Amino acid sequence: MKTFDELYIELVQKTASGDANSGTVKLVERGVHAIGKKVVEEAAEVWMAAEHEGPDRTAEEIAQLLYHLQVMMIASKISLDDVYRRL
Repeated sequence: MKTFDELYIELVQKTASGDANSGTVKLVERGVHAIGKKVVEEAAEVWMAAEHEGPDRTAEEIAQLLYHLQVMMIASKISLDDVYRRL
C-alpha cells in the first residue's frame, strides 16, 4: 500500500527516467489531451461503480482516477504543494 504522496514521487521518478517501456512515461509523452480523456473516463467509472458496483469496485476506480490525475499533474508541471495550497 502506498500513500498519495508516495505515488506522486514514484511517478515523477518514472517519468524522469524516460523508460520507454513505462506506461506512465508513454502517457505523459502523449500529452494533456490524452491524459484528460483518461481522467474523464475514470471519473465516469468512479460514478458508475458508486451507483452500481459497491465500495470495493468504487475504491478501485478512485485509485485509477487518482493515478491519472497525478499523471496530469506531472504533464502540467504541477507539484503536490501546488495542489495542497489550494485544498
